[in-house]
Amino acid sequence: MWASAALPGAVHDLTAARAHGLIDMLTANDVTTFSDKAHQGAGGTVRTPFKRHATRRRLSRGQKAVNRAHARIRALGERAVSLLKGWKVLVKLRCCPRRATAIVAAILVLHHIENRRQPR
Repeated sequence: MWASAALPGAVHDLTAARAHGLIDMLTANDVTTFSDKAHQGAGGTVRTPFKRHATRRRLSRGQKAVNRAHARIRALGERAVSLLKGWKVLVKLRCCPRRATAIVAAILVLHHIENRRQPR
């Protein structure tokens, strides 16, 4: 998991990814990334699920199968985000946005330490 530095104001994820050069970096290093429908048109190696349009009433069986496989892959990233949200400190974070990246990194370290202690 990677957390970018904060950008001023409310910025869409795709705009932030472009501002940080993330899409270009992923493409240059041939890293395929699975994203949600909100990132349609990101380009490069970013893959998004098929989206139903007003002119197309339904997705084909093949498109639905691709979307299911896509969702299974994305579930890993969604799980990582849910783990971060479990740390309640992020809900009440009121510091300078530039410090949020360091706080997220610290939470990830603490999470990994905590998981190593628990028997499996």
